[in-house]
Amino acid sequence: MISYPLRIASIDTRVMEAGRSGEAIVLVHGTGGRADRWLRNVDALAALGHRVYAFDLPGHGFASKGGDLDCSVPGYRQFLGGFLDTMKIDKATIVGTSLGGHVVASYACEHPERVRTLVLSGSMGLVPLGAEMRARVEAGANNQTYEGVKGKLARVIFDPVLVTQDFIDEEFRINNSAGSKESFVTLGRYIGQKLDDDVVGERLANLTPALPTLLLWGAEDKTVPLAVGEAAARLLPGSRLVVLQSAAHTSYYERADDFNRVVGDFLVGSLGRHHATGVEYR
Repeated sequence: MISYPLRIASIDTRVMEAGRSGEAIVLVHGTGGRADRWLRNVDALAALGHRVYAFDLPGHGFASKGGDLDCSVPGYRQFLGGFLDTMKIDKATIVGTSLGGHVVASYACEHPERVRTLVLSGSMGLVPLGAEMRARVEAGANNQTYEGVKGKLARVIFDPVLVTQDFIDEEFRINNSAGSKESFVTLGRYIGQKLDDDVVGERLANLTPALPTLLLWGAEDKTVPLAVGEAAARLLPGSRLVVLQSAAHTSYYERADDFNRVVGDFLVGSLGRHHATGVEYR
């Protein structure tokens, strides 16, 4: 795996990349995350014969930060498109988690011809979250104090052993770097006030009969509860829901081996124009 800076239009980001051949997979993180949240997935998916990319969304990680950025699903959707254009990726499997799931689902609705397969992990944006849940997410985005970061990681990761001191310290320092506060205020305000205006579940439902779509959820997810994933599975014809036990909101990190295996198997079936549907627990 290599990591490098990249400029898309006037915005800087950081890219993590592995694999030199095969189908492209692009991984999109969620609120408060960054490209290296996918550290346990990039090399593993590349080893299955894919070209794999992860990048920092504006306002996150090592990307450009500040209050003048468009930190919203439409803005991030445009940035994702700019990333694909810059990397000369004509068509890709796009994988998103949490807010990143909303971003990739929205992109698929706008540009279905550029999406080979869609993978959504603990995704927002498929059904309305409602005012109470939006307010909680907004509050979390704006609480980057040390205790706030520590509490967030304890909530989104089921096994406390995975929440190491180094993990907490790194998260705190990155999410309090120059311009971060302003970016999170902008993003939090959007989530609290407008996120449900951009819900794409019904639009996506028109595509999923022909667009292989995998839903992956942690059974212990408290941020975007499993009930949301179950509702999405009912809404999206032909989709498949896989529930990973002993995982919360970051199943791709907590149960990385199983996550990678499920995604890899799904891609093999999808590229062969056959994919199982329904609900599966692992």
